[in-house]
Amino acid sequence: MSPQRIMRPRTLEAKGVYTICPTPFDGNGDLDLDSSRRLVDFQLEAGIHGLAILGFLGEAHKLSGFERRRLIETVVSHARGKVPIWVGVRALGTEGAIEQAQIAEGLGANAIFAAPLDNCSEDALFDYYSKLAQSIKIPVVIHDFPDSFGTEIRAELVARLGKDANVPMIKMEEPPVGPKISRIQELAGDSIKIFGGLGGVYFLEELERGAVGTMTGFAFPEILLRIYTLFSESKFDQAAQVFDRYCPLIRYEFQPKIGLALRKYVYMKRGIISTDTIRSPGKLINDITKQELTRVVERMGLSLNKRGVQKVI
Repeated sequence: MSPQRIMRPRTLEAKGVYTICPTPFDGNGDLDLDSSRRLVDFQLEAGIHGLAILGFLGEAHKLSGFERRRLIETVVSHARGKVPIWVGVRALGTEGAIEQAQIAEGLGANAIFAAPLDNCSEDALFDYYSKLAQSIKIPVVIHDFPDSFGTEIRAELVARLGKDANVPMIKMEEPPVGPKISRIQELAGDSIKIFGGLGGVYFLEELERGAVGTMTGFAFPEILLRIYTLFSESKFDQAAQVFDRYCPLIRYEFQPKIGLALRKYVYMKRGIISTDTIRSPGKLINDITKQELTRVVERMGLSLNKRGVQKVI
């Protein structure tokens, strides 16, 4: 059955907190689409502004083409047009990326966020993103994450893509985030909007520098939403107080190599996904780490055993 076609908002107007959803698997490592539906329901209940699937921490590189299609179909249809759905694209070449982007568009995605090609010159990257933008009618978002992708995208190239290639947004995850955000704005003006990421670790500073939101997989989106709401209401001191209060949990969850395992464990304990299974290769967490995480969550006044959206002070 073809997904219902929905009106797509302009990505230039996108702002707020977008959750990068992990891809749930059952105990055998197969796609768990029922858990994906529950995850969508939870995010909508929390008030999230948008959803992103098949990102780097969505284990997109471990899925078959058929599984990618099934997941996109499931999330798009279950969200019922209530929020934008962005789909990750990553390939070894331009044609493969275009194929992924066109499939996502055909299945109802509102935008794609595309990782760069490996070991490319700036001219080659400009050509790559330009061709992606020309190949689809939905917007292309640059996914800038050199620590994972191994490719640096300089602010000068970002500005050029915004001005000359109809690429209107970047998910920017290259520390130090503040100087790069400022440099992109200096060069690109209004032609590029900036989303942060990196687990929300620098969310407050990203907003203060002019980012329009964040796109990350933090498993307590209620916290990020509260920070964003207060900041957007010009309650800057209150936003900072919430950020400072919950920073220990944001920091702990965004640990290199085990961040995905922590997020899946949290979502499982909160009753949203059925298992915390990660496909190989992937680093799991042991019982000591689970106990550490539980203590951090409890210090924040939150619980892994409560169902539904939790109150953020």
